[in-house]
Parts: sequence; structure tokens; C-alpha cells
Amino acid sequence: MTGRPELWEVRLGIVATEADLRRVTAAIETLLCPDPEHAPPCPIPWALSVCAGDDLDDAERATYDDVVEQYRIEAGSTSGEEPSR
Repeated sequence: MTGRPELWEVRLGIVATEADLRRVTAAIETLLCPDPEHAPPCPIPWALSVCAGDDLDDAERATYDDVVEQYRIEAGSTSGEEPSR
């Protein structure tokens, strides 16, 4: 790592309703840019995108197997129920 800015990608996998997803993305936006009306440039340039589980390929979806398993356990599912794709 250097002391100069570099491009990074931070991934977050969640099992949530669409309403929960909107709240999470709004919180992330506020964290990255607490004053959306500020003059450019943004102190930390950023972009946020959202992708539904159905749109992930198998390898990308496998990245979140632990999250899906955690959902199953916490939801009390013993039937192998998986969140909607």
C-alpha cells in the first residue's frame, strides 16, 4: 500500500428486503458524502451500485454463501430455505 489514493472496491452482501436495502444504501451514501450539496470535488470520490442476487453469476453468488447460510440459521430454517434469488 502506498500513501497515495488508489481505486478500491468494497463489497457488501446482505439478505434484506428492498426497503432495508434502500435504508442501507442511503446510510452508506451519507457516510461517504455527509453534505450532498457541497461544492465539487467530493473529498472521497465514490460510486455505489446495487446488484440483485439473481443478477450474480455462480462464482459471484458463491462469494456470499456464508451470508446465505447465516440467514438460514438466523431465520430458523432447517429445510435449506434460501433467500429469493
